[in-house]
Amino acid sequence: MRILGISCYYHDAAACLIEDGRIVAAAQEERFTRIKHDSAFPSNAVRYCLAEGGVTDGVVDAVAFYDKPILKFHRILETYLSVAPLGLRSAVQALPLWLREKLWIEPDIRDAITACGVTPPERILFPEHHESHAASAFYPSPFQEAAVLTLDGVGEWATATLGVGEGNKLQLLEELNFPHSLGLLYSAFTYYTGFRVNSGEYKLMGLAPYGEPTYKQVILEKLLDLKPDGSFRLDMSYFGYLDGLVMTGAKFDALFGGPARKPETPITRREMDLARSIQEVTEEIVLRMARHAREKTGKRFLCLAGGVALNCVANGVLLRAGIFDDVWIQPAAGDAGGALGAALAVWHNMLGNPRQADGQHDAMQGAYLGPEFAHDQIKAYLDSRGYPYHELPDADVAPTLADLLAGEKVVAVCQGRMEFGPRALGNRSILGDARSPKMQSVMNLKIKFRESFRPFAPSVLEERIADFFDLDRPSPYMLLVADVVEKRRVPKHGDERDLDIIAWVNRPRSDVPAITHVDYSARVQSVSKDTNPRYHAILSAFEQKTGYGILINTSFNVRGEPIVCTPEDAYRCFMRSEIDCLAVGNFLLHKQEQPNWQDKENWREVFKLD
Repeated sequence: MRILGISCYYHDAAACLIEDGRIVAAAQEERFTRIKHDSAFPSNAVRYCLAEGGVTDGVVDAVAFYDKPILKFHRILETYLSVAPLGLRSAVQALPLWLREKLWIEPDIRDAITACGVTPPERILFPEHHESHAASAFYPSPFQEAAVLTLDGVGEWATATLGVGEGNKLQLLEELNFPHSLGLLYSAFTYYTGFRVNSGEYKLMGLAPYGEPTYKQVILEKLLDLKPDGSFRLDMSYFGYLDGLVMTGAKFDALFGGPARKPETPITRREMDLARSIQEVTEEIVLRMARHAREKTGKRFLCLAGGVALNCVANGVLLRAGIFDDVWIQPAAGDAGGALGAALAVWHNMLGNPRQADGQHDAMQGAYLGPEFAHDQIKAYLDSRGYPYHELPDADVAPTLADLLAGEKVVAVCQGRMEFGPRALGNRSILGDARSPKMQSVMNLKIKFRESFRPFAPSVLEERIADFFDLDRPSPYMLLVADVVEKRRVPKHGDERDLDIIAWVNRPRSDVPAITHVDYSARVQSVSKDTNPRYHAILSAFEQKTGYGILINTSFNVRGEPIVCTPEDAYRCFMRSEIDCLAVGNFLLHKQEQPNWQDKENWREVFKLD
């Protein structure tokens, strides 16, 4: 039985195909259209999933959409009515769109999948938004039984839920409702510190270690009433998202000493301290919710999903707290993962099909669920464009790339199946030498074209995690932050808070300085030979050459652009940046050998919005 899962119309549209409960394919629409966070119906992702699954007759047994549009419309309408006439301007903008498009999702889906070559099935099913999140967390997890927490901005009404999964059954027990939302609270501070809502939250998280929790008590005393179980109520007089088109209002400005920082202007001490403060508040709320979940369900394990579950700092704090024996986080924790969760919710929860988990291995296949390009396809593309390349035998790929990386070259790789979710995990990645003190700055400013304060994440051989990090288990999806072990650290020299932020971030803090943040932390990806033998081989070859089984791994894209999908995407990004070498499958391209590159458009203007 084939079930097609779909999420779209808000942000991060995606599609997923499962067959008899097995995940066959999943991808975000942005990777095909090259529009970051594309919200449109995922026609390209649907076509890919069907092709990957060998669905040539256009027949699927069911389609699952990741939320209930009528309930969401009810929430939006009730919200506008509750604050009228203050919300008139935003209502005038939002309601016509809903009445014209978003209320008619079922016929739109039927038309859209027909255009994709699919015969519309009898059943188009609509699990609730947080049921889809919860299903994406529990069903692919390694656990036969677990507590489940979902936390995001808002679904229909729920902003967080507590559930319990047992075998093939998933039940949501409690929920926190709009407008009281941890995701929206964090997004309010994202907006206020000058970053873009729904894409800049990870920048706020990266900024937090530079600050002090100066405003933590102010947030806890003025903005929210936090209960022991992690539930809370926001004082909405400080926020603008109920009745306006902004996240925060004048009262918020007054509380924190002035208006929001304008994007692209210098970051000040205030923004650093605000980032640290809201990060610590977020961690406190997550810990309280987790303790309540353990007490309520009695389960030893926890599964997480929803956009807040991408806060890998909070995830690391939660793991170290020891509330649960282990924690598993859906790698596509945001709305894209809702497509997967909706399909799995239908297969297991609605249709009652069995599920088995062995306690060790998840069902995500390393999140390598996207398109892969064959050797002959890559060669045909490169030959058709006349791009010079070196074709390497399989045995030479890893040692050749290791040599380049050890020589402080920046190497981009496009190999195997594309990752599902926001993290590049070695198949669509830009790699660098973590030992290099200059690599963090070079990759931020000359390759990623992004803010200089942002740290890079490491990929480390799974068997070497404990050699580098205070972490006692694998972290395959780059969703846990851990400290660099003491023996590798370089002591701080005095108070760094008065330093310019660029000088601050460029001070070496360990013998792997390019991945060590200012608080000695790192966002860790462990690489298993079983899950990704090709990437594991590159790390192993680098270790053989240098003694270090660790590399910088950042996503293969420039600022504001989605992660690359195709060899064409990879080549274009390679030529637009100062990446030294590109490995597409078994083909190695050196920048100095390539013909001059000219863009038809000012791509920096196109991508600067993120």
